[in-house]
Amino acid sequence: MASRTKMVLVAMMALLLTLAVAPATAQQGPKIYISADLEGVTGVVTGEQLGPEGFEYERFRRFMTQEVLAAIDGARAAGAGEILVSDSHGNGQNLVLEMLPDDIKIVRSWPRDLTMMSGLDASFDGAIFVGYHAGTTNPDGVRAHTMSSATLTDVRINDHSSNETVWNAAVAGALGVPVIAISGDDATIAEARASLGNGFEEAVVKWAHSFHSATTLTPAAGQEVIRAAAERAVRELGKVEPYVVSTPVRVTVRFKNYQPSQLLAYLPWFERLDAHAIEYDADDMLQAASILVFLRSYRADITP
Repeated sequence: MASRTKMVLVAMMALLLTLAVAPATAQQGPKIYISADLEGVTGVVTGEQLGPEGFEYERFRRFMTQEVLAAIDGARAAGAGEILVSDSHGNGQNLVLEMLPDDIKIVRSWPRDLTMMSGLDASFDGAIFVGYHAGTTNPDGVRAHTMSSATLTDVRINDHSSNETVWNAAVAGALGVPVIAISGDDATIAEARASLGNGFEEAVVKWAHSFHSATTLTPAAGQEVIRAAAERAVRELGKVEPYVVSTPVRVTVRFKNYQPSQLLAYLPWFERLDAHAIEYDADDMLQAASILVFLRSYRADITP
């Protein structure tokens, strides 16, 4: 009997030792996806803040990172566990990595599947959009555009004009993931509300006067608005339903120039509607997104 007790004690000690040295498991709690853009960040009004050539870019990429941090802090205050962040502006290399917590992961650069929603899957409980902006067909909104201000004038899902917020919400919806919070200017939030409804938490950080002007909060004040919205959103998970579009999906893409539609019409998957627009059909939003990645990214001279 003593021998058996000794064996049990040895086994228990071995188990405790194994648990002590085992790698930490993923943090428990809701799994949250954060997609971050820059045009909707507090204080952004012109191209001077948006790319490496702008004199304010280095400051504003830090403000963008701090707004992502605010969303992370708010989500964690409400009990969030694993968090994945998508750097979704410009070259996809804007977030200052050393400023972010060590227990998150970041999706960077292009091309990538699902573009601004890359890495999202059905295991996530909610998505937060930080620094988003209005779409190209909206006469209001700071730096309003859809996916590419240089090349596109409209993207439509089932004949509904869809900015980046709506497109990305539809991608998330195809995976059963709701968009639970959005930050940006007032035009962005109004546009999102018109398509997605009123359930998501709103974080207005500036009020648009024109394409290149706004009344804005200070960065610290904007970060607090985002932190509070993220915390409310995660605390109230289940309040927002995923945004699901009907399938199959018909996508219309309107280019600023005529040659893209002309060349794409040589492929049997694309129908040319007029000098500037094409349509294609997809089984669902995930397939629609993959086709759009190819459509926007492929060039014969791509290297390496």
